[in-house]
Amino acid sequence: MLTEENKALVREVFEELFSKGNLALADQAYAPDYVGHDPANPEPLRGPEGVKQDISRYRRAFPDLRFTVEDLVAEGDKVVARVTVRGTHQGELMGIAPTGKRAEVTGISIVRFAGGKIAEEWGNWDTLGLLQQIGAVPAQDSPGARTAATYEK
Repeated sequence: MLTEENKALVREVFEELFSKGNLALADQAYAPDYVGHDPANPEPLRGPEGVKQDISRYRRAFPDLRFTVEDLVAEGDKVVARVTVRGTHQGELMGIAPTGKRAEVTGISIVRFAGGKIAEEWGNWDTLGLLQQIGAVPAQDSPGARTAATYEK
């Protein structure tokens, strides 16, 4: 039954903390020594405060940010979530000025539990797709985009 409770907490984190900005949930859901691994972040996130800072950064950039949990799979102390994220780029993100463009990306998050709290997480999100959709880097089919054929010449 513990796996069902873990799945419910992961869903609540995406729906309440990430989508609605209920930052108080981070203190309840994440262990004090939580470590979050994401290739888009230069350093791992640490503790509930790290989670709050990270989600606040994205919610400032995308005030209408919405996470939709597509799938949850649990085994032992881990829950895997497949998620779709949508929002409109209305604030600065990673030094990129607001573009007003809508974006939709997917991601996978593997969450490890210890003592009923989220202790560690490995996330992999379509950061390149996000940057292409907000116009920060050229999309593959846009003029000036480099393809494998470009490099073969």
